[in-house]
Amino acid sequence: MIAAPAAAETYHVAPGGDDGAAGTEGAPWATLQRAADAVTPGDTVIVAAGEYAGFHLETSGEDGAEIAFVADAGATITSDNPTTPDGINLEGASFVRIEGFTVVGASRAGIRAVLCERVTLRGNLVDQNGRWGILTGFCDDLLIEGNECARSGDEHGIYVSNSGDRPVIRGNVVWGNNANGIHMNGDASAGGDGVISGAVVEANVIVDNGVAGGSGINGDGITDAVIRNNLLYGNHASGISLYQIDGGAPSTGNLVINNTIVQAADARWAINIQDLSTDNTLRNNILLHPDEGRGAIDLCAGCESGFESDHNVVVGRFTHGDAFLDLAGWQADTGQDIASLEATPEALFLDAAGDDYALAEGAVAVDAGDPTDAPTTDVAGNARPQGAGVDIGALERCDGACLQPPRPGDGAPGGGAADAGGCCSGAPAPGGGTWLLVLGVAAALAPRRRWCRRRSREPAGPLAVDRHASASWISGRSPRGRPPGNMQLTSPHHTVPKQPSSHAVQAHERSQRRFLRCSGERPVHHRRSSTRDRHLHPHPRRPRLAHHGRRPG
Repeated sequence: MIAAPAAAETYHVAPGGDDGAAGTEGAPWATLQRAADAVTPGDTVIVAAGEYAGFHLETSGEDGAEIAFVADAGATITSDNPTTPDGINLEGASFVRIEGFTVVGASRAGIRAVLCERVTLRGNLVDQNGRWGILTGFCDDLLIEGNECARSGDEHGIYVSNSGDRPVIRGNVVWGNNANGIHMNGDASAGGDGVISGAVVEANVIVDNGVAGGSGINGDGITDAVIRNNLLYGNHASGISLYQIDGGAPSTGNLVINNTIVQAADARWAINIQDLSTDNTLRNNILLHPDEGRGAIDLCAGCESGFESDHNVVVGRFTHGDAFLDLAGWQADTGQDIASLEATPEALFLDAAGDDYALAEGAVAVDAGDPTDAPTTDVAGNARPQGAGVDIGALERCDGACLQPPRPGDGAPGGGAADAGGCCSGAPAPGGGTWLLVLGVAAALAPRRRWCRRRSREPAGPLAVDRHASASWISGRSPRGRPPGNMQLTSPHHTVPKQPSSHAVQAHERSQRRFLRCSGERPVHHRRSSTRDRHLHPHPRRPRLAHHGRRPG
């Protein structure tokens, strides 16, 4: 006789609780680790508002019986878990959902998930952590959705590593990180095939990353990915990059479609394709750069095979191998971008100076896209097309009533009155809270002008998540964050310096000064990309993660 499976339990953790109690709503536990030690497949842990140490989980759920840790608004992890120098650590734990937490000041990663499958990280705020916001490794069928990942001290906002296949990175707001905004690296040196295949990267807002190098979206050894509907602006290194350094193969067969990329003056190229990365397609993208020494696309000699690029709106500067070309020269040299158009930000957007990247009336991008493989919604969730044809870029313009990106203070999300400036004129911006329509794939933030006024007074804060909503809006606003503390914690496998690294100190200073800038120009560097520049690493050789056998960092 086969015993019936145990009924799923709902446990509660709250300040003032007791780890010797029953873990019920009326008798909650005090620590997250107590809950992590107790859960079995199908269990849910509800975490009340308050400050907590992190937790380390090795228990997996099952298909149809995930383990869920769901935080009420204001539930904040302010110190590392007992085992690793991370806030939340999933070690070999599959079929797990982490939702609604704020994680600040972790010594290494805000959230780490390795050696796993079917993990969902949704609606979390990870801010001012020592090295990464979110790190995953060897994790298949991963979903990273609706998070805000900000001001990582050493490296990246979101780092998907170690040949985990089919990740979905959707609707996140990633800003102010020292290196890459979103980094995908197959890490052949760590084992496996070194390739991340079948990634979907969509509807993310990626801003002000890469002071130490990197890209807004970085792909080292990624194949057959779809990168669509992302809004990138004000990043300081490359925009979207496809290449091979530590990946097991060049980045090939990727579709980059309906993205808007507006680079900072000190940045590298909007699109960067290197290291014999072939068979890549660029379509319906806006690729702009203010510096006369950089531009739309940097394509390596040897990357031409299967390369297709057309129906983009560009600044008329390109590199093919060692040749620096205008649009006409690029067309003649490569046969690409025959239907692409040139434009300036001022002619294209409603308010480029105010970081409002909705399309202006009569902009050349309106109705000028190719419908082939175009997404059916834009970054804000509006149906595409709105007019006679698909618009170029991440935001679709409409002249009548249409969905607007929800903003903090609007009440229940779901689309307000049409803006007089046209559809989606409240374009996403960092730090003002994240809004995500899970099934509609919509993400947006408050306007940057509101962001500037607020962030001069306070840093970003936690997301407010309705744990009772299924496939509905996850809403957020930004109360107060917390600067990184003294990094003194250690684990059995890692030694963490007592003081933050120079990069972490510099990143924290930037978070108080330069990351908060609302006006002024950064220095302009009139130079060609060096090999190291074009390969996107903040140092002559990217720091290796601390691998132990197949264990990611």
